[in-house]
Amino acid sequence: MILVTGSAGFIGFHVVQALLDRGEDVVGVDNVTPYYDPALKLARLARLEARDGYRHLRIDLADREATAALFRDVRPRGVVHLAAQPGVRYSLEHPEAYVDSNVVGFLNVLEGCRATAPGHLVFASTSSAYGANAALPFSPHQPANHPLTLYAATKLANESMAHAYAHLFGIPCTGLRFFTVYGPWTRPDMALYRFADAIVAGRPIDVYGQGRMQRDFTYVADIVSGVIAALDRPAAPDPDWRAEAPDPATSGVAPWRILNIGAGTRVELMTYIEVLSDALGRPAKLNLLPMQPGDIVRTEADISDTTRALGYAPTTPVEVGVRRFADWYCEYHGVGRG
Repeated sequence: MILVTGSAGFIGFHVVQALLDRGEDVVGVDNVTPYYDPALKLARLARLEARDGYRHLRIDLADREATAALFRDVRPRGVVHLAAQPGVRYSLEHPEAYVDSNVVGFLNVLEGCRATAPGHLVFASTSSAYGANAALPFSPHQPANHPLTLYAATKLANESMAHAYAHLFGIPCTGLRFFTVYGPWTRPDMALYRFADAIVAGRPIDVYGQGRMQRDFTYVADIVSGVIAALDRPAAPDPDWRAEAPDPATSGVAPWRILNIGAGTRVELMTYIEVLSDALGRPAKLNLLPMQPGDIVRTEADISDTTRALGYAPTTPVEVGVRRFADWYCEYHGVGRG
């Protein structure tokens, strides 16, 4: 039995689908918060609940007793922890939501793993962890000590908490730093969805950083392949790790590691918009704006460790992935191309 938290979320939905496709039994946990319109989460969830091998539970992981009971009931052999309060802007106004979900909730998951000893805990971290670091490509071997948002700070806290539990209780833990995930069923607060809404409605798109920002846009199916490959290969202590020069990506005293899951290439935001406009068959009107607080100018993942450790090899260029998103968007919303 595999436990997937955040199963009604964007990435969680796709991870559960892939696990079911390979014959796994999955228990999904999601309390369907109203951070964005729950209708999309419920539509994802309806698809999952229609499939054999899936059982859903609505539990708030910040509820200590409920989460402990969950682990006692399921006793998973593997855990994929994707539940979190997402978003950068929201953290500026609702910081308490990030502590409750991302810190308290994660602690309760770790305690559940401590009690039931699954073979591996794979959890979502973020490329935002690199913060003020400007040395590209971002490598997990670089220190990540300067987060620019509370969201990123909570994810760095997760990485540290997981190391402590891996060391103290022998729980194999892998943290995956995701890079700008996109694709069908994405969240409506994500840029690609907002851009599509604006293009279809004929509204201008607010484009921050004058459109010159560059991102390592990673298609969701590539993310999923990395998550499942990680789940199948539990972390182990690094025999080459030296306490005198500690590597922040691995550990010599715990079965713990941090890996990047990205495309391994940069694409300019304007290119991303142009591909979407072409896929929708409609022009994009642009409202060019300066950078927002907490934004990073460029991201690019060093995925060499991930390839060596997991055989990870992303295959979906933006031109393909964005068109697949556009196909889904038009079908889901019942709109035609221009």
